[in-house]
Amino acid sequence: MDIEITLAILGLFGAMYSYFIYPAILLLVPKNTRIQFNPDDEINPKPFLTIIVTAYNEEAIIKEKILNTLELDYPVNQREIFIVSDGSTDNTNNIVKEFESKGLRLIEVEDRKGKENAQLAAIKQAKGDILVFSDAATHIPKTALKRIAATFDNETIGALSSEDRVITESGKISGESAYIKYEMWLRNIETRANSLVGLSGSFFACRKNICENWDIDVPSDFNTALNCVEKGFTAVSHPGVLGCYSELKDDATEYQRKLRTTIRGITAIVHKPSVLNPFRYGLFSFQVFSHKIMRWLVPWFQLLLFITTALIWNKNIYTMTLFLGQLGFYSLALIGWTITASRKNPFIKIPFYFMQVNTAIAQASIQFLLGKRISMWEPSKR
Repeated sequence: MDIEITLAILGLFGAMYSYFIYPAILLLVPKNTRIQFNPDDEINPKPFLTIIVTAYNEEAIIKEKILNTLELDYPVNQREIFIVSDGSTDNTNNIVKEFESKGLRLIEVEDRKGKENAQLAAIKQAKGDILVFSDAATHIPKTALKRIAATFDNETIGALSSEDRVITESGKISGESAYIKYEMWLRNIETRANSLVGLSGSFFACRKNICENWDIDVPSDFNTALNCVEKGFTAVSHPGVLGCYSELKDDATEYQRKLRTTIRGITAIVHKPSVLNPFRYGLFSFQVFSHKIMRWLVPWFQLLLFITTALIWNKNIYTMTLFLGQLGFYSLALIGWTITASRKNPFIKIPFYFMQVNTAIAQASIQFLLGKRISMWEPSKR
């Protein structure tokens, strides 16, 4: 077999693996029978919950978040609410103080070291058996806390991730819906097979003892999932617990968010390389490699595939079809990139968003190799 053909096959396999082959493998794994969600949200006795909302300069939305949190359906004597201000310099703290009489507690972190450090400040003071973490920009449905409490009635579950919903100004699911639906589908498959490799950082919950090894240098959504596996628990995605947040109005802001997320994710793996040891973590290591590492390699596999098929495009009908198919896909993405209105068409929206994600991954990978690290938490303005 020619070296070009071999490289083209490698590029095609690598580009498809994380998105298609990995989920197919998980579907072949016997179902994790330990995961059973309690169908009854009205469990008794109810565990004590500590709700931890992290905020940095969120004066525009913090009041709405507080009102949303106070309206959640859960016994007042069985929960406490912490608003952790991570060195806010605007009016966030003063707004929170206006609600202290309603049972909220403001924790001010003056030495700003990032989101995970702010969360740790709250964890140290939390009385709850279950800790519920949320960003200021995330809207939580009224029934979420009861459903979370019922889920942890299963003693094998150590952490729970919400399912993300991005909402437009008109109240509809945003243009990202196809990609997000795919990610939620993949999380459900990972839950079915074993355990999540990452929670939704904007809204998740875990047992307090899962937080004993809280690493402020590692994203909490990944570190919590890892801690679950280390302690013999499972991290799950619950389709009945939703985290809703507004669509980012600026594509440039969304792109920067993806850059930050990827750099922080790569940093986490480098910081904890043992997570890739299958003799220690078993199937979880395979999941991390497949979901994280191989996902970050997709843009480079795409580049390999495009270059090799460009060199041998006329070799046979297969290489010609593969090369022309790539040209068509990238052309649609380019149209979406240059003509904003065209993204309403799903045949353009999906290629555009896929390429936006993978361009951000490629740039983030290069920036990481050049030494860029992100320790400060900068919430995206919505």
